[in-house]
Amino acid sequence: MWAQRLYAYLGTVLQDRGGVLLATGGIPDHVHLYASLPSTLTLAEVANALKANSSRWVHQTIRLPRFAWQAGYGAFSVSASSDQQVRNYLANQATHHQRRSFQEEYLDFLDRHGVAYDPRYVLA
Repeated sequence: MWAQRLYAYLGTVLQDRGGVLLATGGIPDHVHLYASLPSTLTLAEVANALKANSSRWVHQTIRLPRFAWQAGYGAFSVSASSDQQVRNYLANQATHHQRRSFQEEYLDFLDRHGVAYDPRYVLA
């Protein structure tokens, strides 16, 4: 499976910009990155760098010509006290999403935390 190679590459992209990839997890339709980012970068810069560089890498290295990331992204801060819980969640993505789809979980998360969103653009 090439997912682990992708995760390592994403870590390199972050490292080149002063960030640190702490943990990753995902399934075929999405990836989660748990990272520490420098205050000198915006989330938009980080997301753009990750998507652009990894798309190029997937096309050239894995040879998946139709691979593409979705237009948007979600980013959330995590308290240090939740570190192990986040790492466990990411490590168990495949099992977790057998019970509940990412889409269901994401919309519930946004609703639970009072994050306003336009359903026309979430998960598009």
